[in-house]
Amino acid sequence: MRTLSLTADRSGERLDSFVARRCPELSRSYAGRLIDEGLVTLDGRQAKRSERVEAGATVSITIPPPETIDLAPEDIPLTIIYQDGDLIVLDKPAGLTVHPAPGHPSGTLVNALLAACPDLRGIAGTIRPGIVHRLDKDTSGLMVVAKNDRAQRSLQRQLKDREVHKTYLALVHGIPKPREGLIEAPIGRHPKNRKKMAVVADGRDASTKYRVREEIAGGRYSLLEVQPITGRTHQIRVHMAALGHATVGDATYGRRSAVVERQFLHAHKLAFAMPLGGRTVEFVSPLPADLREALRRLQSG
Repeated sequence: MRTLSLTADRSGERLDSFVARRCPELSRSYAGRLIDEGLVTLDGRQAKRSERVEAGATVSITIPPPETIDLAPEDIPLTIIYQDGDLIVLDKPAGLTVHPAPGHPSGTLVNALLAACPDLRGIAGTIRPGIVHRLDKDTSGLMVVAKNDRAQRSLQRQLKDREVHKTYLALVHGIPKPREGLIEAPIGRHPKNRKKMAVVADGRDASTKYRVREEIAGGRYSLLEVQPITGRTHQIRVHMAALGHATVGDATYGRRSAVVERQFLHAHKLAFAMPLGGRTVEFVSPLPADLREALRRLQSG
C-alpha cells in the first residue's frame, strides 16, 4: 500500500478527474472507487468524487496493493530466447495480452509463463508476477521477465534509471523530417477519451529517438528504428502520430491499413545488465512473418 500527497494546480476540476489526471496509471473509474472507499481525502477530509477541487488544496491518495488473483498455468505457445535462474527473455507474439485484469484472468502472457516456468509464482504474489515492462497486445517482440525478487528489483531499477535499452522497428506513413531526431513531448491521458493517451501540456515527460532506416513505396512509407528513452503508455505510437507519421495499421492513433492487420511495431532489440554479475547482454528479434510479408509487398510495389 502506498500513499501519495498532491497539491492541486488548478481550480474547478472534479476530484475523480484530478486524481486520474495526476496519477496516469489510474483510470477515472478506479480513482472514483478509491474515493468512494474513503481512500482519498481532500484537505484531510473525505469527499465525494464529484466535489470540485480548488487550487492549492491537498489531496491524499492511498493506493492499496493489487488484489491477488488465482491464476492458472496455460499451455500457450511461447518463444523463449533465453532463460536462467533469474530471468526469462521471450519473443512475444502479437495478439497476446501481457497481464491479467479483473474479469480477464486467463489467456495472457502471465498464464503462459506460469506453465513454462512455475517458479514465477514466487514473486510478490501480485497479478503480474515477474512482469517489469509491457508490450501492447498487438505489438510483438522482446520482453524480459524476472523470476525472483532480486532480479525484479534489479530490472526495475535499470528501467527507472534508463539503463535498459530498447529498439523498435516501426513502419510509418510518410517520411519524418528530419530523417533522424528526438521527439520530446509530454504524454498523459487523452482529455476526451480516457482509453487513449495523447501529447498534453500537463502530461509526464516523454522522449523518443527515431531514425529512418528505409524509404518504401516512393516515400509513402518509411521503416524506422525507434528508441524510447522513457517508458510511457503507447509512447511510440502517440509520438509518431503527433509528428504526423502514424504507425501503419494503428487504428487507435492513426487508421486501419490493408497492408497489415495490426500496428506495424516490433520490439527488435533489448539490452540490459544481468541482475547477478552486471554483465551487459543484448538480444535481437527479427521481424515476425506477418510484418516481413507486409514489408515485402510494399517493397515490391
